[in-house]
Amino acid sequence: MSLNWTFIGQTITFIFFVWACWKFIWPPLITAMGERQQAIADGLSHAERAAKDLELAQERATDQLREAKQEAAALIEQARGRASALVEEAKSAARDEGERIKEAAQAEIEQEVNRAKEALRVQVATLAVSGAERILGTAVDANQHSRMLDELAADL
Repeated sequence: MSLNWTFIGQTITFIFFVWACWKFIWPPLITAMGERQQAIADGLSHAERAAKDLELAQERATDQLREAKQEAAALIEQARGRASALVEEAKSAARDEGERIKEAAQAEIEQEVNRAKEALRVQVATLAVSGAERILGTAVDANQHSRMLDELAADL
C-alpha cells in the first residue's frame, strides 16, 4: 500500500474530526452525562429518604393507632364503670324510695287503725249509753251523756 495524498487527507480530516469532537461535542456531552448522573443520584437519595420517611410515618401511625385503641378501651371501661355506678345508685335510690313508701304506708295504716279504734270506741260508748238508757228507762241529759261517753272512751 502506498501512501498517497488521499490517505494523508483522510488522516488529516480524521484528526480534525477528533479534535472538533473533543473540543466542541465531548464537553457538552460529558456535562450532560454528569448532570444526568447527578439527577439520578439525587433521585435515588430522595427515594431512599422517602422510603425512610414512609417507614417512620407507618411506625408513627401504628403507634397512634395503638394509643387510640388503648384510649378507646380505657374510655369504654370508664363508661362501663360509670354505668355500673349509675345502676347501683338507681338501685339504692329505689330501695330508699321503697323503704320511705313502706314507712309512709305503715304510718298511714297506724293512723287508720287509730281512727277505726276511736270510731269503734265512740260507737261502743254510744251503744253502752243507749243500752243504759233502755235499762234505766230514763233519758240521760246531753251533758251527762257526753261526760259518760268521755269516761267510757277513756276506760276503753
